[in-house]
Amino acid sequence: MRTLIIILALALVLIGLFWPVFRRLPLFRLPGDLVVKRPGTTVYIPITSILILSLLLILLLRVLR
Repeated sequence: MRTLIIILALALVLIGLFWPVFRRLPLFRLPGDLVVKRPGTTVYIPITSILILSLLLILLLRVLR
């Protein structure tokens, strides 16, 4: 259990460090990702991006298993 928490923490740190690089990737600007802009508020709902990431993680875990 401790190892899992340490791995998750390290993954979050790495994502935080590389966030400027990740933002430039077109992954989070796909058709199907919703952006609702209202005066003073912007809501972003990445439906398509989440589905693709989920499928990639499932495939990765099945290959590793």
